[in-house]
This record gives sequence, structure tokens and C-alpha cells, in this order.
Amino acid sequence: MSVYMPERILVAPSGFKESLSAVEVADAIAAGVRRVYPGVRVDIFPVPDGGEGTIEILSAREDAIPNTIEVTGPVGQRVSATWLGLPQQTAVIEMASAAGLSLVPKDQRDPGATTTYGVGELIADALDHGMRRIIVGCGDSGTCDGGAGALQALGVRILDAEGNDLPAGGSALINAATIDLSGLHPAWEDSEVLLACNIHNVLTGPRGVAAVFGPQKGATPSQVQQLDAALTNFATLLTSACPAPSLNLLSGPGSGASGGLGAGLAALGAKLHNRFDILLGRVPAGPNGSLDELIAAADLVITAEGAIDFQTPRGKVPAEIARRAQSSGVPVLAIAGSLGQGAPSVHDVGIGAVASIMTIPMNLQDALQNGTTLLTDAAERTMRLLQLGSAMNSRSARKALNTPLL
Repeated sequence: MSVYMPERILVAPSGFKESLSAVEVADAIAAGVRRVYPGVRVDIFPVPDGGEGTIEILSAREDAIPNTIEVTGPVGQRVSATWLGLPQQTAVIEMASAAGLSLVPKDQRDPGATTTYGVGELIADALDHGMRRIIVGCGDSGTCDGGAGALQALGVRILDAEGNDLPAGGSALINAATIDLSGLHPAWEDSEVLLACNIHNVLTGPRGVAAVFGPQKGATPSQVQQLDAALTNFATLLTSACPAPSLNLLSGPGSGASGGLGAGLAALGAKLHNRFDILLGRVPAGPNGSLDELIAAADLVITAEGAIDFQTPRGKVPAEIARRAQSSGVPVLAIAGSLGQGAPSVHDVGIGAVASIMTIPMNLQDALQNGTTLLTDAAERTMRLLQLGSAMNSRSARKALNTPLL
């Protein structure tokens, strides 16, 4: 029986939070594809989205120079974090490496207390090394402090009504009364700071970072309200204190990036951009071509994300891959760690089918620990379904040719 076999498949996933990096996800899916189609060409393009794994992916550039330092982690611990030096005095920073959710122990998950101070330390170190174009990848944060910690690390003082420096964390921002910019890092004004972020995320309100992301970072319902009020107070104060914020700090696109880091740095003049417009343009094309070239050459694109739900169409990796694939008419399959509320909405943005890695009930910890095996098996299952569909199409075509016209 003759069955159509694809010639090229592109695997272009995101990472799975607290489980697998984008590189590991791509390798696991490719292994599953090759079980069914051992002769097919499989191109791999892990997608940097600004969150965890961004530095790992961009480190593949031959001109990238890693700089690893110790900084303050989200709960005050010392952590090692790396920023990349690139040509033209450019540095790339992954905020999650200094303030990511994976760095917050599960028994200490309190977004009212965690800090982005280490992110500011990374930026300051890059500035001290002569970098004058700073790209900050936003995503997978464990914080909700409006970027206050990062500003403090850069020399900004945030004071209460009595002139005392505020302690770390978003909850303290309700007491912010004065912003003192006189100690801001001297190289900041001569530098360009770009945030690669999800521009759908805003700082405050029903769609703000406290309401949408606070619970997954450990916030209680009452704390969500308190954090939203604290962030509103802080953003209002920043708007008055800073000469030219680059956007509306309360509701501007991207102001809620990484627990409000977007708003904090935008207050100092940083520019916020769609993360893919910045980061995908800086991934080395390599011998096989750029992402768009690989999509156009593929017969099928497989993307993946830890959870596919109502948020996926709002700037997540699978939606971006589907958007780019539509211009070439290439079908897109998405594999998810879990399918949540609103998952069918991804079909509206061009994802043809979705598959979950879990076939039996299991707890989250088991799924995280066995992510590689589950992903590879899921990729194999979906390829076998495609193989079956191809066989059915072939049979239908033969029947049509052999059926006399009536």
C-alpha cells in the first residue's frame, strides 16, 4: 500500500516550564518523529521567547560571549546568572535566570515578597562591561514587584513617607511615596534598553499581572487585590517622577511583562517590543536557514508548549509559529504538556491539531519528571495518526480512480 511520507518536518517548540528547555523539548519530539518516519529530514529550531532557555538557545551563536556572575535571587538567595555579550556593544539578559519562578522554592512562593533585584544587577554588570544596547528577555518570572527590585539595583531609591527605603517585594509598593533617581547608573542614559516581551501583558486591572499570573506564583485572592493596588500606586508614582516613560505604565502594551518589570524599566525610558520580533531576528540562521525559511520548506511544523489554553493565542510560541506558517500554507501541529480551559481557541490562529503528552491521569510531579519520555511517545502517536490518515486518503484516491462514473 502506497502511503505519502513527508520529506521535511520542522520542530519549533517552546520550553516546558520547570521541566524541559526548548532544546530538550525539540530533541524529544524529533526522536518520536523518527520512530515513525526514520528517513524524513527533521529540522530543529528551539524558539527563544524571552523566558527560561533563551540564553541557552542564543549561546549557540559563534559570536556570543557568556558572562556569568552571582546575583540576588528572587527570595534573596545568591544565584548564578549569565548574560551574553554580542557584537555592537549588545548584551542579552534572561530575566528568569535571576528572578524566575523555578528559582522560588515551592514553600516560599509569595509574589508579594519576591524581587527582581538580580535582574538589575545583571543589567548593571553589562553596563559596567561597556554594553550600550541591552536586550532583556521577559518571561517565566517568579515576581510581581513592578520591576522595583531591578530599579533599586540600578541605583534608584524607592522611599516610604518617612524617607525609608522600601523592602523587597511587590506588597511593599503600597507604601511607596517618593522616587529618587539621582543615583541611577551613570551609563543608563547613554544606553538603549529593549525589552523582548509579551505585549499582551498589562500591569494592572482585571487583565493585570496580579490577577492573571499572581495565583500561579502563590498569591491568594486577597493578595491579588493587594498587589494590584500596590502596583497601581507604584506606577502612578513612577509616572510623576520619571521624565518620559515610554508608555502608559498602568495599561500600556507589555507593561505587565515579568510581573511588571516592563513598567519599571519603561519608566526609565526602556522600549518594549514583541519578543519574537526581537529575538527571532537575532537567532543565527545557521546552515539550514532562518525560522521563516525552515517553515516555508517544511511539509509539517510541530510546535509545543507546557500548557495550551486560552492564553496561548495571546503571544505564546505556538501561536507565533502558526502565524508565520499561514503565509506559506504549512500545516501546524501543537503538542502540549496539558490542555487547559480554552484550548480549542488555538485552532482560530492556525493550529490544525493539538495533542497532549498525557494519556492517563497523573499528577504534575510525575509529568514533569517523565517529560522527555512522554513527549517522545506523544510525537510518535501523532505521527502514526498522520500515517493512518495518509493511508485512508490513498485508499480513497484509488477507489475514486477505479469507480466508474454513473
